[in-house]
Amino acid sequence: MSDNNPLETNKALVQRNFEVIWSQCNLDVADEILAPEYVGHIAALPDVVRGIEAFKQVIMLFHLSAPDIRFEIQDQLAEGNKVATRWVGRGTHKGEFMGIAPSGQRLSVTGMSFHRIENGRIQESWDDWDALSMLQSMTEDVFQPLSMRM
Repeated sequence: MSDNNPLETNKALVQRNFEVIWSQCNLDVADEILAPEYVGHIAALPDVVRGIEAFKQVIMLFHLSAPDIRFEIQDQLAEGNKVATRWVGRGTHKGEFMGIAPSGQRLSVTGMSFHRIENGRIQESWDDWDALSMLQSMTEDVFQPLSMRM
């Protein structure tokens, strides 16, 4: 990371978010890298996530359902004060997730996130992932009737 290049600095901040907060569940780091007035637009959640404490609750939801979940960055682009990241999350479904009982199945989910950085902190994020395939890996044949047969 070069301190002279704000784009690389912003990318490193988002990378730290995925590696330390999302993957390691180190919630203290959220206080360092998120703005106090953070707003998260996270797919599959009914409401916008407002503030650091609400964000920490989302992280805990994922770690209670898949304690070994890890996020790997596949691609990252930065322009101005925004960073776009394509990622893969992998873990084992060991706890309830949004009403779905633990299946013990390995899950893998792909997604994309956009982060807006202000004053060296994540101010806002938009996170979207392939929720259907994640749910399919958590449940047995629930979506079989939706499958196209050839």
